[in-house]
Order: sequence, then structure tokens, then C-alpha cells
Amino acid sequence: MLLSLMITCLGDVVRPSAGKATVELLRRLGHEVDFPKAQTCCGQPFFNSGFADYARQQARHTISVFSGGRTVVTPSGSCAAMVKVEYPHLLTDEHDWHERALELAGRTFELSDFLVNRLGVLDVGARYEGKVAYHYACHLRGLRLAGEAEQLIEHVAGATLLPLRHADQCCGFGGSFAVRYPNISTAMVDDKLKCLAETGADCLVSTDTGCLMNIGGRLHRLGRKTEVLHLAELLVRDGG
Repeated sequence: MLLSLMITCLGDVVRPSAGKATVELLRRLGHEVDFPKAQTCCGQPFFNSGFADYARQQARHTISVFSGGRTVVTPSGSCAAMVKVEYPHLLTDEHDWHERALELAGRTFELSDFLVNRLGVLDVGARYEGKVAYHYACHLRGLRLAGEAEQLIEHVAGATLLPLRHADQCCGFGGSFAVRYPNISTAMVDDKLKCLAETGADCLVSTDTGCLMNIGGRLHRLGRKTEVLHLAELLVRDGG
């Protein structure tokens, strides 16, 4: 199957390793991966900040860039939710664009959703000798995804998935929320780190680069050594 990768802003700038791992994983599973070079931000920062007109411009651009009918895979629940949930609402008064938004929404998948629910794959041949805690990123709720990432982690040879208290509690990133309300955001991520420390995990895995940036940054500032991995990065580990 020929797929298109939606890399996302944070994936492109902050954690390109997550995008590279996604491509490597999909190729291992026998798929070709196309990278539309004209892709930019999905528009979520505009949308979350109340700039609906700018968000609509970004939505139209993204819809145009990913035209052609290929299945789109993204290593980000937040960007997938923007495309699948918010684009149709943003463009509801523009008939042609609304139809195109619905069409793109129907063939866009967050990575764990694509692997488990579209391909029916749980074991991708990964190996990781260690204890893993999993942070459930907020936007997976909007996609109605509940256990796909955990199923994939549980099938990683050598890995032990540990229960994380308040696993579904926001880490405090929330895009611009962390910038606008730094004190609240810090309190939230500190609570997440407290729960993480209780597990004794060797690494924390999540599906969104924003969460990993926030949690990983706080771990670094506090001098803690727990590794943070995007799900794709864990799934391409081979134990070496």
C-alpha cells in the first residue's frame, strides 16, 4: 500500500526521530511511504487560539496537499484529531471544501489506530528489554481510541508494561496552554512525573510528540534519567 506521511510540526522540528521511526516501521510492514513536501502545520494552534479564519486557511491547504486518495498516517493523535474531527466543522459552510474535508478525514489515521484497527497488526517484531509506562495522550479521546497503543506495547518482546496512575490525565502541555499558563502546566507535569516515578519504569511511551516534549523536558530539568519514547520509536527497537 502506498501511504502518505503527515509528519506534524513538532515531529518535523522537535522530534524527527518519531517521523523516521514511523516510516521505518511502515516500510518493515511492506508499505511504501510518500512525503508530500508542501505540507505545513495542520492549523491546530490557530484553531485552539480562536483564529478560525487562519485555521480554515491551513485546513484548505492541508486538504489540497493530501489530495489523491492515499491513506494518510500521522504519528500524532492531536493532528489526526484536527483533520478528522475539526476540519469538517471548520468548513461546514463551504460545501465543496466540507466534502473534501470529510473525504480526507475518512482516510487519515493516527499511527496506532492504523496498525491495530486498519491493518490488524499487534506484533511488529520489536524487542525492548525493560519496564514501560504509557501516557495516554488527550487527543486520543477525540479519536475514540482507548487501548491500541497498549496492545502494541504488550506485544513488544521483552517489554513489561506497567500500570501508570492517572495515565489518562493531561501532562499539562496542551499546545499554547503551556505557554499561557506555565504555573498550571508545570503543576500538571509534576503530577505526571510523580506518577511515573511510582512505577519505576525505564521509559515512558506516548503517541504525541507534544506530550513527550513536555514530559521529557521536565525530566531533563529535574535531572531524572527516565527515557521518553514515541510509540513508533519503541516499535522499531530490535533489542540491539
